[in-house]
Amino acid sequence: MLTIRQSKERGHFNHGWLNTYHTFSFDQYYDPRYMGFRSLRVINEDFVAADRGFPKHGHRDMEIITYILSGALKHEDSMGNGSEIRPGDVQRMTAGTGVRHSEQNASSEESVHLLQIWIIPNADNLEPGYEQKAFSTDERHNQLRLIASTDGRDGSVTVNQDINLYASILDDGQVVEQMMNPVRYGWLQVARGSVDINGERAGHGDGVVIVAETDLKIRAIEPSEVLLFDLA
Repeated sequence: MLTIRQSKERGHFNHGWLNTYHTFSFDQYYDPRYMGFRSLRVINEDFVAADRGFPKHGHRDMEIITYILSGALKHEDSMGNGSEIRPGDVQRMTAGTGVRHSEQNASSEESVHLLQIWIIPNADNLEPGYEQKAFSTDERHNQLRLIASTDGRDGSVTVNQDINLYASILDDGQVVEQMMNPVRYGWLQVARGSVDINGERAGHGDGVVIVAETDLKIRAIEPSEVLLFDLA
């Protein structure tokens, strides 16, 4: 069974320096129907203006994944990490017992477009941690590339939860398939473009709830980029 979470129904706030869309309830946006899905708690689509960003702030007991769609984001945290995150990079931060970090647009000229993803960890009070890996366009081109998993297999970043996260960049008309365990759950997030998934159409910003499916066929209706979450 597939259910479309339409982009137009997301929470939306434009603060000038930050134009943000919330798939699930977050901050000032509350929808009791969408408090999260399984261990997936937040998917925010953010557009951050040039030379602007999030000042240092704290998190705890959350796995935070940052996926850049365009531009670059500068990251600094209380663990001593400092980096720039660019398209193809996947950053995982385990907030655990507590982390403070800041995120700034690395450019003085163009905005940065990203997905901020929060996953509820499998335990509280974990030791804070950080990981960042790059996945080339070729690795994600017309195929589902594992970018995050519970065991870090195939070069993916490691997440403290029973989850597999795949990314794909699809040419118009291309199809990717994924076998699913019918007792698990899925969430497809369309980062750009539009796709057909098992006969249902989903466009930019849409999410697709996947329940009791065994074979997913994702076809690009136009050049597209998608994230597929396989969840316990």
